[in-house]
Amino acid sequence: MAVNDTNTAVKSQENTHQNTLTFEDQVIKKIAGIAANEIKGILSMSGGFMSGLTDRFRSTEDITKGINAEVGEKQVALDLKVIVEYGKNVPAIFSETVNNVKKSVHDMTGLEVVEVNMHVEDVMTRSEFEAKTDRDKEQESKRDLE
Repeated sequence: MAVNDTNTAVKSQENTHQNTLTFEDQVIKKIAGIAANEIKGILSMSGGFMSGLTDRFRSTEDITKGINAEVGEKQVALDLKVIVEYGKNVPAIFSETVNNVKKSVHDMTGLEVVEVNMHVEDVMTRSEFEAKTDRDKEQESKRDLE
């Protein structure tokens, strides 16, 4: 009888199912984009419109622009393309961005961020960036009317 109990135990272990939690790459990119845009000195993710805090939530731009993510079962690697404010300490911005992105992704998903690469695509003064943003909005409005 002990043999049957052991065989039964082995069979029941073989039939157990494992629960899983997975994330779309887009979700990880969005978390990283929001976390990066919280850093003072980052004017925008490349191609995105992010200026002030209120603009971040009103913006119709995709917060994931300028972000690439490689998402595994337990780890994530991220590449960020950013526009940085002129006169700011870029290495300090990079360090703060890495820490904030790693913390945000880990806290929300449990995934370990093993690599964050940041590529600075442009440097602008805040006034240059705001002027460019205004021009881009005007051009978008004109296209919408056509």
